[in-house]
Amino acid sequence: MIYPIVIYGNKTLRTKTKYIDFETDMSALIKDMYETMYQASGVGLAAPQINIKQRIFITDTKGLDSENPLKEVFINPKIIEHSENTVSISEGCLSIPGVNAHVSRYETIRISYFNASWEKREKVISGTSAIVIQHEYDHLNGILFIDKVTKMKKNLISNKLNKIQNGKFKCNYLTL
Repeated sequence: MIYPIVIYGNKTLRTKTKYIDFETDMSALIKDMYETMYQASGVGLAAPQINIKQRIFITDTKGLDSENPLKEVFINPKIIEHSENTVSISEGCLSIPGVNAHVSRYETIRISYFNASWEKREKVISGTSAIVIQHEYDHLNGILFIDKVTKMKKNLISNKLNKIQNGKFKCNYLTL
């Protein structure tokens, strides 16, 4: 099932998500999240973006990160460590169509989480995949990439953000 993507202005995007009970069957939701993400041409998708207030996100960075592609499910994730070094790249978001901005993110992170089989995992991830994970992880805490841009950039994109909130945007996927 393909879910509609929640668009900027919807309060779900600003809500901190709830932990998922251990060994809850997540298989149908995970399948639907991947279908939804692929249909929208995304590389990551967090549950709040499909109006679900749970701590789960998915990634598939093979189109972005040829060195270390990462297709993974992250249930109840926690970033437990990060590098001091940061990188800044242009980010976009399925929930904020047509808006891109440079955001500073940690170059390397250590994350603990449960995978789709409820196996406890811990990984050190660098590069583009680390940036995607931080972006999706922020969604679980009600944080959007536009919250991390400079004040000047926020002023430059404020008109676009207002239009999105008022339903004046175009994208090629189902929205809510």
